[in-house]
Amino acid sequence: MPPHGRRRLPPLTTIIALFFLFSYTASAASAVLGIDLGTEYIKAALVKPGIPLEIVLTKDSKRKESAAVAFKSSRSKKDTTSFPERIYGGDALAIAPRFPGDVYPNLKPLLGLQYKGNDVVASYQERYPGLRPVEWKERGTVGFQSPSFDDGDEPFLVEELLAMELKNIRGNAVALAGKGSSIRDAVITIPAFYTAEERRAVALAAELAGLRLLTMISDGLSVGLNYATSRTFPTVNDGAKPEIHLVYDMGAGSATATVLKFQGRTVKDVGKYNKTIQEVQVLGVGWDRSLGGDALNGIIVDDMITKFTDIPKVKALEADPQQVRGHGRTMAKLWKEAERLRQVLSANTETSSSFEGLFHEDLNFKYKLTRAEFEKLTSAHAKRVETPLKEALASAKVSLADIESVILHGGAVRTPFVQRQLEEVVGSAEKLRTNVNSDEAAVFGAAFKAAGISPSFRVKDIRTSDSASYAMFFKWTSEDKTRQQKLFVPTSHIGAEKQVPLKVTEDFTFSLFEQAPSATGDLIDRPILNVQTKNMTASVAQLVEKFGCTKGDISTSFAIRLSPIDGLPEVVKGSVSCETTAQKGGVVDGVKDFFGFGSKKGDQEPLKADKDSDSVKSASSEETVATSSPKESKISGTSTAEDAKATEKSKETKKRIETIHIDFSTEAVGLSPPSPEHMQRITDRLGAFDSSDRLRLKREETLNTLEAFTYKARDLLDDEGFIAASTDKERNQIEEQFKSASEWLYGDGADATREVLKERLDGLHGLVDPVQRRKEEAGSRPGAIKALQEALNQTKAMVSVVKQQREAQSVAEEASSSAAAADAESASQTTTASSSTDDGFGDLDDEPVTSSTTTTAAPSPPSMLMYSEEDLKEVTDSQDSVQAWLDEKLAEQGKLGPTDDPVMLSTELTAKSKDLNDMVMKLLTKSMKVPPKSKPKPKVKSAKTKSGKKSKPSISPDDILNEMPDASKVTDEQISEAIAQQKSKASESKGKAEATGKQNKQENIAHGEL
Repeated sequence: MPPHGRRRLPPLTTIIALFFLFSYTASAASAVLGIDLGTEYIKAALVKPGIPLEIVLTKDSKRKESAAVAFKSSRSKKDTTSFPERIYGGDALAIAPRFPGDVYPNLKPLLGLQYKGNDVVASYQERYPGLRPVEWKERGTVGFQSPSFDDGDEPFLVEELLAMELKNIRGNAVALAGKGSSIRDAVITIPAFYTAEERRAVALAAELAGLRLLTMISDGLSVGLNYATSRTFPTVNDGAKPEIHLVYDMGAGSATATVLKFQGRTVKDVGKYNKTIQEVQVLGVGWDRSLGGDALNGIIVDDMITKFTDIPKVKALEADPQQVRGHGRTMAKLWKEAERLRQVLSANTETSSSFEGLFHEDLNFKYKLTRAEFEKLTSAHAKRVETPLKEALASAKVSLADIESVILHGGAVRTPFVQRQLEEVVGSAEKLRTNVNSDEAAVFGAAFKAAGISPSFRVKDIRTSDSASYAMFFKWTSEDKTRQQKLFVPTSHIGAEKQVPLKVTEDFTFSLFEQAPSATGDLIDRPILNVQTKNMTASVAQLVEKFGCTKGDISTSFAIRLSPIDGLPEVVKGSVSCETTAQKGGVVDGVKDFFGFGSKKGDQEPLKADKDSDSVKSASSEETVATSSPKESKISGTSTAEDAKATEKSKETKKRIETIHIDFSTEAVGLSPPSPEHMQRITDRLGAFDSSDRLRLKREETLNTLEAFTYKARDLLDDEGFIAASTDKERNQIEEQFKSASEWLYGDGADATREVLKERLDGLHGLVDPVQRRKEEAGSRPGAIKALQEALNQTKAMVSVVKQQREAQSVAEEASSSAAAADAESASQTTTASSSTDDGFGDLDDEPVTSSTTTTAAPSPPSMLMYSEEDLKEVTDSQDSVQAWLDEKLAEQGKLGPTDDPVMLSTELTAKSKDLNDMVMKLLTKSMKVPPKSKPKPKVKSAKTKSGKKSKPSISPDDILNEMPDASKVTDEQISEAIAQQKSKASESKGKAEATGKQNKQENIAHGEL
């Protein structure tokens, strides 16, 4: 038996436990989300058992959600505890002209940026003059002060607002996945040029949204992964050449070019098998952070403002372009229309737009733009189209001749001059491919990546390798000198690990940083991580004292890798080590020697003999010496020398590495996460928003119910049945109350709380429900009374059946008793006569013969399942009780009018009918002999009765009940038919029992005479 605390569970128990554990884990993590985080739009795709790669639709059934969130304060200022209503997507942008200070669109460019001295922040503020960006003091990043909150309240972080948008996307995904689903795991796309600060900002937003970030994937690689899902590439193990493609992605905020290598590879699979996988590797990237659809929209907005300020009426108001740019509502209208105009020009040569009340109530503005004019305005931007492509080729160290195709992705690539510029660079329009969905390829790639990471799905084995994009460095101080070492280059693959050897023997601090371009294009050092060792000094001392190492021989090493989640460098482990020498024949060798398994080259001596055995062995020893040859004597003489050599060999030494792991602590630098106190405040505020939204939703449901009920009341007052069941006073009161409620709803009731609305709704229900109940009872009561009377009639018939069955049972029992007595008397007389007979052949030997005695058994009573006295009493009492109740209620109800509340409810009548029918069915099943529908059993010869007929097998009441349908599903006609059959059977049984009694009596008389 295993010792206490280590007892093993039975194998079956263990298997069942593991099955439930894995089943729970799979169900809990069976849904994953891919999110394409764009500047202007956010798209998401869900992967779930039964839902493979499905786009998450918005509440308006759109395939993409505008990247915007808005706060809409309640019109009532009475409730100061509720938070403003949050509006997302297109609905948020629609109210921007009315509430320009509380609509937050296109937040992605602001992630991870410092507030002060940043051109991107200044440009954003110029575009959205109604917003109030401020500095978030703890981190120095961008925040927003909402007019829906007091100025003293903490501003909203960009990550906090983005978390609201992501949480809204997650809610839409849960609605698609089905009730009870929980979605936490997600893969989010990011631009390849994102720095450590921007990557951390995305991770923080995902955390605040309740998402577990599986990994980040660059836009270009995500498109390439989607491209590879439906294709198979050449296998390099067979000497084939990989395919090289370039993904050119131009969205709303930026343009990126990614060189990708696609290839197949045969790798070892489970056991002795091999399998072929597909690989997608990033070779190089290039980008333009500000070249996108928004930049082109800005060109149109600038032209609109220029032409608008040239209007004489605008000049009369002395409004210059700067004043127009500072007008929030005007800018919101212009930017919204500029987006539409640019999209129209992608398919048309000219377009126009008109504005009413622009900048001033009396100002109207008509704007017209042709494609030629648009391309002339954007000529400087057209020249920038080729820059990302050339940078990507240079980074990948390939030429255009190596590129098989340029895969286009993003909404802005549809712009005619963009495609024309790419054709000129590539040299042929045939290389430009639109064989992927230019809007959804990235989100599908992200969702496929999430499914591949999750253990709940088995997908095509496609292994991806993203790139670092920036060079990573290791910096430390040694001997009062600052030293640094390059760890990774921009093309290093995410997940790569590197060993960094150092000659440091005391605790020290080192840092990791990246070199990224500044706004001016110059490379600057951006700190990422500070690392402080803890036990290094003590570990070195241990190596010196315990193992005899010298500090000069001790080496320090750290393993650093690019995190597979966010692509940032992280310290995996650290250690100090030295090479030591150890003498052979240690503890293990000593144990071997002790048990006699040591060396056999003379280093193991035999044990000495005891004194008692010396005299016995001396003779044989002398004989051996006397008969030994000279050669043996020579070998014996040299044994001492060989023992000495073996002893020296055992003292040889061997080398080994002694290693001690280093403990260390890390601190994120640069854009550090909020402090725990601030993080808790942000989480609490998001939770308060969620709670407020839930309460608001419940209030809206109550408001809609109340409004619908007021309309329903108008129809009820015209209904004939409702009029018949109500008095004039009641109808007048209902009409007055509903008219008052309808007027109140469009007045003060629009801002009323849910409690007030519910109280008003309950009051109206208190007036209408009693009348409605009378109307319904008046219609359903006659049918329910008829059904109960039929049930009573059936019960009376069943009482008659029970009585007849009991009478038949009594007759059968009497006949059986008299027949048994006669058989006993006849058998006694026959035995006496046989014993006194002598045939005169007693002296002869009898041959053995087989004798048999046949005894005629008395006929048994018919086999039936009879009713007991308790059955009869139960059905009789139930019948009498229900009949008395019905008579009493009918009398009371007859005294009431149609406008009085009924004393006899149809639900009570139906319940009593059901009780009686159930009782009848229960009694019927006790007498019915219905063969159960079971599997066929081997045939068994049944005993034969006196008449030669086989008796039927007995069936228990349980078998009958199991085969009978539910009593509530049996119709009254079926019950009546069953009762009639039972009456017939009871009469037949009684007649057979009487006939059987007479026959037995006659046979007994005849037998007595014989």
